[in-house]
Amino acid sequence: MKIIIEGAGQVGSHLAKMLSGGGNEITVIDSDAERIRSLASTADVSTILGAPSKIDLLTEAGCAKADLFIAVNPSMNQSVNIVSALLAKRLGAKRAVARIDDEAYLAPENKLLFKDMGLDMMFFPEKGASEEIIEMLRHSAATDSMDFARGKLQMAVFKLDDDSPLLDMNVKEFAHAVKAENEGADFRIVAISRGGATLIPSFDTPFKSHDYLYIITCRDGIPALTKYLGKDKIEVKRVMILGGSEVGQMVATRLAAQKLDDIKIIDINPGHCRHLSEILPDQVSVACGDVRDTDFLQEEDILSYQAVVALTGHDETNILACVAAKKLGVPRAIAQVENLEYIRLAEEMGVDSVVNKKLVTASRILKFTLSDKVRSVRFMSGTDAEVLEYTAAPGSKITKGTLKEVTFPSNAIIGGIIRGGESFIAVGHTRIEAYDRVAVFALPDAVKDVDKMFK
Repeated sequence: MKIIIEGAGQVGSHLAKMLSGGGNEITVIDSDAERIRSLASTADVSTILGAPSKIDLLTEAGCAKADLFIAVNPSMNQSVNIVSALLAKRLGAKRAVARIDDEAYLAPENKLLFKDMGLDMMFFPEKGASEEIIEMLRHSAATDSMDFARGKLQMAVFKLDDDSPLLDMNVKEFAHAVKAENEGADFRIVAISRGGATLIPSFDTPFKSHDYLYIITCRDGIPALTKYLGKDKIEVKRVMILGGSEVGQMVATRLAAQKLDDIKIIDINPGHCRHLSEILPDQVSVACGDVRDTDFLQEEDILSYQAVVALTGHDETNILACVAAKKLGVPRAIAQVENLEYIRLAEEMGVDSVVNKKLVTASRILKFTLSDKVRSVRFMSGTDAEVLEYTAAPGSKITKGTLKEVTFPSNAIIGGIIRGGESFIAVGHTRIEAYDRVAVFALPDAVKDVDKMFK
């Protein structure tokens, strides 16, 4: 594919590096010379220095032959993304998507308006991050989770602590042990993240301390897994949000709509605190102070909260605040971490869950580079792999035999299948039928080959 990315900020640079493999031709446009130099030195992409809304520059970049135009300029005024995306579409780009900074644009009537103008999709990374945090609070026993077909299938990520009962087992032994205690439990371990590397396990793969297990299960399997793993679900009724960022405001507003017992947001800037107290729902209390000060957090009664969510603009502050909260005894701690290299560090330091806006955005964009048979894509934190949901096309390769008979990419695994109102875990003798919805876990080098199986 020929892909043009407008904007070499954090999101644009991450997308450029992620999409530069697999035969894609990537061109990046930005008006900031330093950002262009930095990207050109670390990624195999073409770069153009200049204003992204200039028609002659968009023409030079090759919009007339572009398969996808991605507008992610980090400018404070992100209307430039909409303008450049619409221009690119008019110049011939097959599809154009734009990052926005106004949630009102996502109202159904406004989305329809922009679609009529030629924009294929708008995405708001902050909104996506806030939605992931809400899900993390809802699925409090796992470090991360993903639902398929409104929960008919679920993926959950569990960390193995030093005292985990699994440390003397392998994959097959674990499956037998859980099913012996819970006859209806049906699940499959599709991946293990270990020391920063992700592997697709076999039956005899042994578990190690601090492994992260990626497990797909039917809806009824989650309670059995959490019980066996000793991961009690935490009923979150009181949430403390550290940092009055845009994501923090969205999380507070969404939690207020759920009528929790207590929601408190803390920010270090007195003026911003006054602003927050004026714009946030009445159910949200606002306090002013330094979230790095454990004495202050104790004064704010942090121990009475079931969850702390750190959403300041600084990764280090978010990680350390969560570590302090866990040491004080808070059951659940979630941190926003934008530096991808810090994600594993945060998890190793005891942070329960991590959210990253770049990964949220990448999930939305990657879908546009695959066939129309992919329904959703999700990057899970702590791994470079992708979780995809496909609809099997009639006559596609994946329907030509049982799973053990078809040649499926070695760096990918099918976890579960949804057929009508039924859901079940995939095994060797399972045969996928046309129009089945299929949950797949795939490492980056296997995604294109997986895509071909479902066309």
